Amino acid sequence: MSNFIKSVDDRTRLAGTNRLEVLLFSLGKDIRTGREETYGVNVFKVREVMLVPEITHAPDMPPSVEGMVSLRGNMIPVINLPDFCGIQTEERPSILIVTEYNKNVQGFLVHAVDTIERLAWEDVKVPPTMMAQQHGGLVTAVTELKDKRLVMIMDVEMVLSQTSGFGQNSEIFDGIQDIGDSDITLLFADDSAVARDQIIRTMEHMGIKYIGTTNGAEAWSKLKEVAERAAATDHKPSDYIQIILTDVEMPEMDGYVLTKKIKEDARFSDIPIIMHSSLSADANMALGKGVGADAYVPKFEPTELSAKLHEMIDNIHGQKTS
Repeated sequence: MSNFIKSVDDRTRLAGTNRLEVLLFSLGKDIRTGREETYGVNVFKVREVMLVPEITHAPDMPPSVEGMVSLRGNMIPVINLPDFCGIQTEERPSILIVTEYNKNVQGFLVHAVDTIERLAWEDVKVPPTMMAQQHGGLVTAVTELKDKRLVMIMDVEMVLSQTSGFGQNSEIFDGIQDIGDSDITLLFADDSAVARDQIIRTMEHMGIKYIGTTNGAEAWSKLKEVAERAAATDHKPSDYIQIILTDVEMPEMDGYVLTKKIKEDARFSDIPIIMHSSLSADANMALGKGVGADAYVPKFEPTELSAKLHEMIDNIHGQKTS
């Protein structure tokens, strides 16, 4: 299974090229429909792939959580992904995909892994509304391979949110204070419904106005609209948007490319950018800074995001008074 996972150094070369590598996997053939769909997860989030080890089952586990496995001395939760997705199969899953994102490690039971595909984000599209509704927001993107198979990219954050309440505890917003400044507007881009909800709740706790978009392409389009409106009224874009917050993984245009485009456009030179991602490894943070991000904050840490926003807003006010 080790052949499926390349080195982090190799994968990080994709940053800024609007490309990604996706590990393809199957959840088995559904006995009701006879179909076997292909799913994908960003390789950046995959630590390893292995045959299912012994699972320790415990009472009162959340739905679809099989139990725990010991991985080099660490106990990690194991989620039965076919069960979570409502897929009924004759055989039990035999493969465990161990993932890590936002400093959380968990295992996903799947029936088979296929290969790693290198894709261009512009070929990874927002799923049609019918597909998105059918999967309850679990599928954040879809793409077609050369062999005509459709691959559905999973929102693994939503899996954790719905199985363990990850990111949903209201106590994580404790201590976030209203900035008392109604003149600040933040534009954010994120394809995860779970992440967007938490960003919005953080903004509401802080009293910051916001403009939400679901991917880098949509955010870039919105920024160009703002720039045109600003030019027509003899203003600067920063008179309308003071801070930009972007995810990294997004269909059509990722956060690295969005950040590069913004930083290379003189119209937006005075708008700071925060990269906000569940890819919280040091290598990813360095890549964010390398394409021009002013800060890098892990997802699902609203107090960290709030602290960074307070710092940036203080800088904005300082520049206005200097």
